[in-house]
Amino acid sequence: MVHASPAGPSGTGKVTVNFSAKLKTAGVTNIAEVDRARIRAFREENLGKRDVQPLVATNAQMAYTAQVGVGDPATEYTLLIDTGSSNTWVGACRPYTRTSSSHRTGSSVAVTYGSGGFSGYEYIDTISFENGFSIKEQSIGVADQSHGLADSGIDGILGIGPKDLTRGTTSNADYVSTVVDNLYSEGTISSAVVGVYFIPISDSSSGQLTFGGYDSSVITTPVNYVPITNTFPSSGFWGIDQSISYDEKEILPTSAGIVDTGTTLILIATDAFQTYQAATGGILDQETGLLTITQEQYDNLKPLSFIIGKKRYDLSANAQIWPRSLNSALGGSGDAIYLVVSDIGTSSGCGLDFVDGYTFLERYYSVYDTSNDRVGFASTAYTKSASN
Repeated sequence: MVHASPAGPSGTGKVTVNFSAKLKTAGVTNIAEVDRARIRAFREENLGKRDVQPLVATNAQMAYTAQVGVGDPATEYTLLIDTGSSNTWVGACRPYTRTSSSHRTGSSVAVTYGSGGFSGYEYIDTISFENGFSIKEQSIGVADQSHGLADSGIDGILGIGPKDLTRGTTSNADYVSTVVDNLYSEGTISSAVVGVYFIPISDSSSGQLTFGGYDSSVITTPVNYVPITNTFPSSGFWGIDQSISYDEKEILPTSAGIVDTGTTLILIATDAFQTYQAATGGILDQETGLLTITQEQYDNLKPLSFIIGKKRYDLSANAQIWPRSLNSALGGSGDAIYLVVSDIGTSSGCGLDFVDGYTFLERYYSVYDTSNDRVGFASTAYTKSASN
């Protein structure tokens, strides 16, 4: 679980939240299937059903949480940080406390998850973080019923996904203004942008969330942007177009997929995965759901390349494997080598053919720009880390 410690307003129209990650080591089976369940929930948008999936409901392996105050005086809640959902809500564990800043709108609110969800009422209230920055008029879902977060110690979600993901979640409005929307409209940040910086868990288990821009001090190349894809259903998320190559040979032609902090692995279309499996010689491990390779095969791994816009983002051999010191957290063998590329569960051409999840994002800084409908990437000091 990740606990955030906000650094407060920087005086440059940006607010930074530092967090540290914790790997969950109990109750996790078949991490690949856990990630696929999250993406299946995303795809239900095709059926007209809002089915936004938070990290905890489908990805029990990692959690990124911030300590967020709600109300005046504030009650502190532990909320998941999720780019794959956009509503902010509380009440899964700690009950909501009404204060002088609380205003019930009269609207009901409900969000359904693949293996969880909540329903309740909408309030407008103040959200605050340590060191002084706050949002004065934020829509908050207050759960009177919830499932999927029981006994997790997590009280709800801090949604930083696109506003479109709030469509149909409240009874009195088509959409809900997100945390990023309101930070921008209230003048706390100068642009509706979020930068996400992960340090590989095998290095330090920490990272940083920057509202209002990105942290130039942690990147080693310029940020390169691409527009949000027009392809449905990826277009409703932080979706982009990219192609993927292994050893200079294309395994996935240019297609649409999403960038998602709440997915642990890199998921690719079934046909691309089969090509990757054949090229690497990986054997599917039934316990973890991951491909396993020998030391000799690891020594012969070639770069896995993501071509996004006009830029190429390579994953080295080391970046393609799960941290070996953390194999036990997957229920795996301590001396095994597991690949972090897995099957998304559908063939290419479905409109959501890949997910660039945490194991990609720990190697590249990512920027989510609501103002300009684009996503950006940059290298960091950890892009070529060999710590796995």
